[in-house]
Amino acid sequence: MGNAALRELAALETVSFEDLEGSVVAVDAHNWLYRYLTTTVRFTSSRAYTTADGREVANLVGVVQGLPKFLEHGLTPVFVFDGAVTELKADEVEQRRAEKERYEAELESARERDDADAAEISTLDSRTQELTETIVKTTRQLLALLDVPVVDAPAEGEAQAAHMARTAQVDYAGTEDYDALLFGAPLTLRQLTSTGDPELMDLEATLARHDLTWEQLVDVAILCGTDFNEGVSGVGPKTAVDLLHEHGDLGSVFEAEGYHVERADRIRQLFLDPAVAEVDFDADVSPDVDAARSYVVDEWGVAAEEVDRGFERIEEAVTQTGLDEWT
Repeated sequence: MGNAALRELAALETVSFEDLEGSVVAVDAHNWLYRYLTTTVRFTSSRAYTTADGREVANLVGVVQGLPKFLEHGLTPVFVFDGAVTELKADEVEQRRAEKERYEAELESARERDDADAAEISTLDSRTQELTETIVKTTRQLLALLDVPVVDAPAEGEAQAAHMARTAQVDYAGTEDYDALLFGAPLTLRQLTSTGDPELMDLEATLARHDLTWEQLVDVAILCGTDFNEGVSGVGPKTAVDLLHEHGDLGSVFEAEGYHVERADRIRQLFLDPAVAEVDFDADVSPDVDAARSYVVDEWGVAAEEVDRGFERIEEAVTQTGLDEWT
């Protein structure tokens, strides 16, 4: 389902960081990391995060710049990493690969043009980024040095984060994707990578607003289109809600209206009963800032001036907030 369509249905409100202090958030790690990775590439010279052998670790700059936003507000993040990609998502993966190849071609062309400016090149460069094995590995190692909990999802990280919120292992799921609603996250924090206060997405309030069950909300999404299927042509969120009110469930809508969505039952099950794991993690955070700084600057050669302030903010957060108050 397109983000614009699901946003139209979602119950959203801005929430103050002060009201979130002491909470634990299961963060969709790939979603969060990708946003900081692309931002770093766009606004930072590649010389600052490229190793002598040509490997780019802009993620290390992004993590150090992004993590303080949690710690300064007394939030404990638990980063949830994706597992295996479901075959139902093959089309989206292929589309992303094609887009990356297109941006790479545009980037190469821009670098060869005399009139291309640095801003255009950096923007295109940011759009070619992907979470490589090196990026995921070094991110996890840095988080370990900072004693930030990490969880491995068997499949979709967002589904695992939603499950952890539903089972009260954490207070919130944290992601920019609206699909957290479809995976059943009771409360989701969005805009954790943006300036200002985050946005709270409330599942129960969403269901009450539209007089739907969770299952019916998933059916609405399938009619409009999700990451795993194209929607029914001409059916938007308002029409989909009306159809569910009239017919009750997706199968009845298909029968009455003559619609068809390939593999609809499997997509429905993926949202309502996704592959998740029961996990343990320690939410007591005691970062070793000196070891983390040495890892980033000395071991990986990231320019110290790009991360010094971030590490200072982490140290200040530990001192001012007090780790015991986070958990």
